[in-house]
Amino acid sequence: VKDGKAESVMIAGLFMYAAREMAELYAHLGRSGDAARLEACRQTMLASVESQAWDGDWYIRAFDAQGRPIGSKSCAEGQIFIESQGWAVLGGAGAENGRARRAMESVHKRLYTKNGIVLQQPAYSTYHPELGEITSYPPGVKENAGIFSHNNTWIHLAWCLLGEGDRALEYYLSICPSAKEDQIETYRSEPYVYAQMIAGPDSPVFGEAKNSWLTGTAAWTFVVVAQGILGIQPSYKGLRLNPCI
Repeated sequence: VKDGKAESVMIAGLFMYAAREMAELYAHLGRSGDAARLEACRQTMLASVESQAWDGDWYIRAFDAQGRPIGSKSCAEGQIFIESQGWAVLGGAGAENGRARRAMESVHKRLYTKNGIVLQQPAYSTYHPELGEITSYPPGVKENAGIFSHNNTWIHLAWCLLGEGDRALEYYLSICPSAKEDQIETYRSEPYVYAQMIAGPDSPVFGEAKNSWLTGTAAWTFVVVAQGILGIQPSYKGLRLNPCI
């Protein structure tokens, strides 16, 4: 947190998630002081995210070097991003005030497609030196509103956290390679391995996969299916069964 703001809301969400996990571990080990310390850190970050990063219907992606928001309604392009919604929700933001569900519904309305969730919308149409690489790609490709399989899984898990198993399954199937047989001439990649990205709707080749084998999606998908959808979750006292379908 700098000047009262979490500069990257995705990283803030990761911090909140990790702090909660560490606090639970310390509590299991009987180190109550350390558990309380980590929980206090999480609460400080949570307060910063809720006070500085909420944009009305979703969480801002980040703040640039001049403190200007990225991923906000105030931006002409790149108004909403996938990562900050997934990790803010997974880290516990919005759990007590309804913002988690509101942010996820914004994902469904603004980012979800039949071929997966795009990175951000609207796509960038020109190069922005202050934003760099993300604006160097054509619209709908790679970081500029492409569909990254890897970060789709974070949204799958967030829907599971909200108890929306049917929607999580729908999203899971939208990027599942074996579910692409009926559009394989468009998908144009192996139907047995995840691709790094799929072209988004801003691209003339919407639905075409690129860079197969180059992603951590399979590992994350195992977590989605096993721990999220089927709800077989490890805990320090054994397995917890909490399916959401």
